[in-house]
Amino acid sequence: RRRDDLVGVAGALGAAAVARPKINFTDAFTAAARAAGVVGATESFDPFKDETSFLLGAFIFEDLGVTAYKGGAPLISSKDYLGAAAGILAVEAYHAGLVRRSIYNLGIDVSVIANKISDARDSLDGKDDIDQGVLAGNPKAYRANLVPADKDAIAYSRTPQQVHNIAYLNPASGVTKGGFFPDGTNNDD
Repeated sequence: RRRDDLVGVAGALGAAAVARPKINFTDAFTAAARAAGVVGATESFDPFKDETSFLLGAFIFEDLGVTAYKGGAPLISSKDYLGAAAGILAVEAYHAGLVRRSIYNLGIDVSVIANKISDARDSLDGKDDIDQGVLAGNPKAYRANLVPADKDAIAYSRTPQQVHNIAYLNPASGVTKGGFFPDGTNNDD
């Protein structure tokens, strides 16, 4: 279904659609894992090595996707585009919840690693502490946090710049490339 939504959005965009940007998974996943303290300075991180690594790699992106689509919704004026984006947002949210639940089911050690990834995302997206890990509370009384939301149970948003800062693995204002997208995302925002 997600592919159909993406094809629908691309078809709806017509000539306004941008080319798929160059993506660097190998170096960027390692850089993200190092920044989070998941691996050491000389180690690499392969999200395709095993199920746990795959879930941790997915955790880097699924929450980001939810917050990106939520934050982008007010910028969309077309009902057709908004409908397609809402469909993608819903699928991202389902994926994020499943990834969080799967990580939590793997136990405290893996959940603590996911929290480190959450902290790293938070260090990239600005001064506000909006990102939430898989575990909430303190180490003596952790509880699962499977649906990150604000006090009103509403998913939080990220601006396009915050999303890019995380994807580019760079907290600098105005950054336009790096990390997962070494040449940028073909997006001016």
